[in-house]
Amino acid sequence: MNWRRSTGLAVAAVAAATALTATPAGATHAFQHYVALGDSYTAGPLIPWQRGDPPGCRRSSANYPAVLAKQLGVRSYVDKSCSGADSTHLTQPQRLPFGGSHPPQADVLRAETDFVTVGLGGNDYNLFSRIMETCPQLREVNPVGSPCQEHFTVDGIDTLKATVGQIEGNLRLAFQTVRSKAPRATVLAIGYPRIAPETGYCPSVLPFADGDYAWVNDVEEALNAAIATAAGATGVSYVDTYGPSLGHDACAGDAAWVNGNRRFAKAAPYHPFAAGMQGIAGVVQAHLRGKVIT
Repeated sequence: MNWRRSTGLAVAAVAAATALTATPAGATHAFQHYVALGDSYTAGPLIPWQRGDPPGCRRSSANYPAVLAKQLGVRSYVDKSCSGADSTHLTQPQRLPFGGSHPPQADVLRAETDFVTVGLGGNDYNLFSRIMETCPQLREVNPVGSPCQEHFTVDGIDTLKATVGQIEGNLRLAFQTVRSKAPRATVLAIGYPRIAPETGYCPSVLPFADGDYAWVNDVEEALNAAIATAAGATGVSYVDTYGPSLGHDACAGDAAWVNGNRRFAKAAPYHPFAAGMQGIAGVVQAHLRGKVIT
């Protein structure tokens, strides 16, 4: 499997993460009041250590907002990300497992908020969960074909890609909400890192049929493109993490930023590891410095 193509890009992403870690703890930056909003790819379910505010959000104290807050030296930092959140949960409460609810995430935005990261979209219309719950089952029937793509294609229309168009509209409203509640803030829309490799397969870790790997990449690229388009239409800056995560997909072994289906890893299945959170934080830092990694 050729998982290491474009090694220079992977090295650049790791270098960015390393530079972030090396920033002096007392460094001061332009931002003083940081708010992080998002879903599980922001929250970091099962990454040690998990916060309990509330436990149902499965939010890690080592996710990328926590890394950024420390290294940017902000005066105040609020992380309202919550696993399972979709774009509606910016303005509506989110019901949590085992009871209770999480308040609308955008409620914490204030006029003095000057830096916001938003990582949403993958849970709208259950986009990611439909892939992760359906594709492994279909692989058992047809391991070398593309049964998942065929399952979601109806009358020649890829229904998941069609759903992405609706998600773009949702995100425009979400980003507009953030900008209206925090008009002074620099707002960054954070894309999703790569889950599947560009080439090759690792069915023991990522149990998709061989032909569905490329399709999963296509769906994820479409989602990231929708995030970028919605961001551009609302004056929000898009941060690409998909390109910089080349070589850090779930098949990449010790270099992986994202877990596959492993149940006893230090990350939820199909979610970022702590190393992925460090990598994403490094990409965001590079973006803020104007050094966009592609």
